Amino acid sequence: MKTKLTHTRNSLPEKTRLEMSALLQDRLADSIDLMMQAKQAHWNVKGPNFIALHELFDKVYTETGEHVDIMAERIVQLGGVARGTVRVAAEKSTLPEYPMDISSGRKHVAELAHAIAFYGEQVRKAIETANQLNDADTADIFTEVSRSADSSLWIVEAHEQAEH
Repeated sequence: MKTKLTHTRNSLPEKTRLEMSALLQDRLADSIDLMMQAKQAHWNVKGPNFIALHELFDKVYTETGEHVDIMAERIVQLGGVARGTVRVAAEKSTLPEYPMDISSGRKHVAELAHAIAFYGEQVRKAIETANQLNDADTADIFTEVSRSADSSLWIVEAHEQAEH
């Protein structure tokens, strides 16, 4: 079944809008997954750094939620339909599976850092694709998401880098 776009006066070629909508949908699924992985860590973290990590993981969740909204709205701006349910995200996400059997702060930091790094890599690839298709606005959105992901990764990884 071919994806159809709704009518829009957006001047990007239909082929570009179709490809960008699909790419945005893929990264939307990853974003929803990352958002919920951060919340999983937030809910289940234990240990001496509990409050700092609990708040940090919630910050990653909140910032990623902002990316979800921006990407979903861009899909619709291009004439697509944003598919943002948890079921769709679970089906389409490319992120590694988050383990359900951990509670230590150190393990949550490692797992969430791994997920954020993978996410950042996928977003940087999306920037390249958007640039190749001459969609500067979508590339700009992905660039904003990439900067935020790198910042989150830096802050989460800092908890692994302390001397023991």
